[in-house]
Amino acid sequence: MKQGVIWRTLYRLASPQLFYRTSGRCLPWLTVVTCLLFAYGLLGALVLAPPDYQQGDAFRIIYLHVPAAFLSLSIYTTMAFCAVLSLVWRIKLADLVLKNAAPLGAWITLLALVSGSVWGKPMWGTYWIWDARLTSELLLLFLYLGVIALNRALGTRVQANRALAIVVLIGFVDIPIIHYSVQWWNTLHQGASLSLLAKPKIAPSMLYPLLAMIAAFMGFFVTSLLARVRTDLLWVEKRSKWVTALVRE
Repeated sequence: MKQGVIWRTLYRLASPQLFYRTSGRCLPWLTVVTCLLFAYGLLGALVLAPPDYQQGDAFRIIYLHVPAAFLSLSIYTTMAFCAVLSLVWRIKLADLVLKNAAPLGAWITLLALVSGSVWGKPMWGTYWIWDARLTSELLLLFLYLGVIALNRALGTRVQANRALAIVVLIGFVDIPIIHYSVQWWNTLHQGASLSLLAKPKIAPSMLYPLLAMIAAFMGFFVTSLLARVRTDLLWVEKRSKWVTALVRE
C-alpha cells in the first residue's frame, strides 16, 4: 500500500506541468543560496585557509578540483538513474534530464582534468601521466561527449531515447573504476580527502570552505540543469494544453 502511494507521488512529481511550475519557484532561491556558498567557499579557500605545510599555497587548487571531480561522478550517476527511470517507467522528464545533464557533465569533467593537471605540474613534475585515476576520468569525459553526439545524431524519437539510456547505463561501469582506482592500482593520485565513514584528514579551517565549494558546485549544477530542462520542456510540450495556457497567461 505504501509503495503504491510512493510511486503515485513520484509520477505526480514527474508531471511536466508540475515540474515546470515547481522548478520556477525554486530557481531564484537556489541561485541565491549557490551564490552565497560560492562567496564563502572562495573567501575561505583564498583568504581564511592557511597554506598547507607540505604543498604551500599550491594546495588551494583542491577547492576547484575536488568539487569538480566529485560532481563529474555525481552527474553521470544522475544520468544513469534517469536512464533507469526512462527504460523501466517511461518517464519523459527523465529523458530530458539525462540529455541536458550531459553537456554540464562534460564541462565539469574537463574542469576536473585541467585543474588536476595544473596541480600535477608542481607536485609530480608533469601535467599529465597515464595514471589509473586520470585515465578513467578522461574516459568519463569521452563518455559524456559520446552521449552528446549520440543524442544529436538520434534525435528525439522514443527508440532514440531508449538507445541513449542503454548507452549511459553501459558507461556507468566507469564510475566505480574512477572511485576505487586509487585502491585497486598502484597510482600516483592521492586518496580521497573526504569520506563519509572516516574522520576528515584536513583541518576545519580548510575543510569547511571545501564543503561549501562542493555544495556550491552542486547548486550550480542543479540550477543550470533546471533552467535547461525547463526550456527544453516547453519545446517538447509546445502542443500541450498547459503550455498553451501558460503562453496566454
